[in-house]
Amino acid sequence: MTAYETLLRLAYRAPADQSRYLTPAALGAYADFERASAREQPFRFEVWRLGVAGSLLHLLAELGDFELARRAAEVLHRALSTARSPDDIDQQIGREAKLFDQLYTNLYVNDEGEELLDLFARTLDADAPALLEAVQAEAVDVAHELDFEAEADEEDEA
Repeated sequence: MTAYETLLRLAYRAPADQSRYLTPAALGAYADFERASAREQPFRFEVWRLGVAGSLLHLLAELGDFELARRAAEVLHRALSTARSPDDIDQQIGREAKLFDQLYTNLYVNDEGEELLDLFARTLDADAPALLEAVQAEAVDVAHELDFEAEADEEDEA
């Protein structure tokens, strides 16, 4: 299993999430990039990047039940599933630009959440496969370490 697929499976642990988000398009994004022709590689890179970014936002949403992160992850998943070109990706995400701006301004997060937001920002900044692979590998490590139970315990105590 690739690091990309591992990240997806760590992010989408619940059976309902798996059936909704672990689609052939999502699961195949990295392999499609690797097999793409030189002409198609820029688009396939963007689709792969959407998968990594969406996984990070879904982890953030699950970590603290952040509805804003959940909505942003849904936008990225929709673009991953339906976009047919880099311009199409830009248009779909551009329509929701305000949502992504709010993600950074209206969100209080703990240290784990900050780490996920940092990885999300680095995913968006990654402009080469080696950079995205490095962020993806770090994201897998972070996802393995997330403590979803601590957040639930804090809510129970409140």
